[in-house]
Amino acid sequence: MVAISYEDIVKAPKALLHDHLDGGLRPATIVELAAEVGHELPTTDPGALGRWFVEAADSGSLERYLETFAHTVAVMQTAPALRRVARECAQDLAADGVVYAEVRFAPEQHLERDLTLDEVVEAVVAGFAEGTALAADAGHQIRVGTLLTAMRHAARSQEIAELAVRHRDAGVVGFDIAGAEAGFPPTRHLDAFEYLQRENFHFTIHAGEAFGLPSIWQAIQWCGADRLGHGVRIVDDITPGDDRPTLGRLAAYVRDKRIPLELCPSSNVQTGAAASIAEHPIGLLRDLRFRVTVNTDNRLMSGTSMSREMALLVEAFGYGWKELQWFTINAMKSAFIPFDERLVIIDEVIKPAYAKLLG
Repeated sequence: MVAISYEDIVKAPKALLHDHLDGGLRPATIVELAAEVGHELPTTDPGALGRWFVEAADSGSLERYLETFAHTVAVMQTAPALRRVARECAQDLAADGVVYAEVRFAPEQHLERDLTLDEVVEAVVAGFAEGTALAADAGHQIRVGTLLTAMRHAARSQEIAELAVRHRDAGVVGFDIAGAEAGFPPTRHLDAFEYLQRENFHFTIHAGEAFGLPSIWQAIQWCGADRLGHGVRIVDDITPGDDRPTLGRLAAYVRDKRIPLELCPSSNVQTGAAASIAEHPIGLLRDLRFRVTVNTDNRLMSGTSMSREMALLVEAFGYGWKELQWFTINAMKSAFIPFDERLVIIDEVIKPAYAKLLG
């Protein structure tokens, strides 16, 4: 097998389904925006700040990991700031070879300076459009869809679900709930999920990251999630065997129904959901042919990118272009845009590029 270089991975088309807007800011942008609003940071040196985020998030605790967002959310409270962050997000992803991305954020966390929920969404969508155009000018094609997130410990999920549907024809492609899993089951937001199903709208649920199988079961069987945000703990329902692992009923259902798993290797290691990249369940789940996708989660906190996540898997599991193409097509198959639009990206962008790489 020909060795795969990092530079080649960057050039290869990639699809990203699980990326948080407030987890992917450029450190220099945080410093500038914090100065404008008077927010105090751990350091004002961009390089040192970037390292601080990774170190602070590298705790093995989801709760501690989430605390780092206090600094990014604090500087994302005005329309110009939101537009800038979204614009730079699209540019950064495109420069990394991402051709399709779904980026999520929680509008309810950006209201401290009197923006309305609709104004927050409009600013972010406008920023993505600007960033997409600038990326195209630089020779990088990308399409960005927006997911609106409701915080699972709050009580605004119905409101955010209605907000997402209201903006469905203006760039919002799906809904999500996020935040600490333990003590905040997805069934608390059942009304919102039932509303979204009645509106024929797509949604994913953070489940099976810090909490186990009950969270996954509720997300699928009670709430009707189209995808699982992380879902890595589905491995708890798989029993090792001499010849082949045995799948429990929930794991078998997830595989049989082709429910996509939005796996985020580096983030899962940071929050303690996996011991290391080499021991990450993605290897087993891929071998068992689950609908596995590779994602970044929070590029700032994990000091990562889609290319880096792919490169880590190549190193840990010996994957080649065939496997990277498989992950990429899995993601596009699972995207929340219309079927025919997914096919165009798969058939006209992804497959031709990988055909050249595969020789």
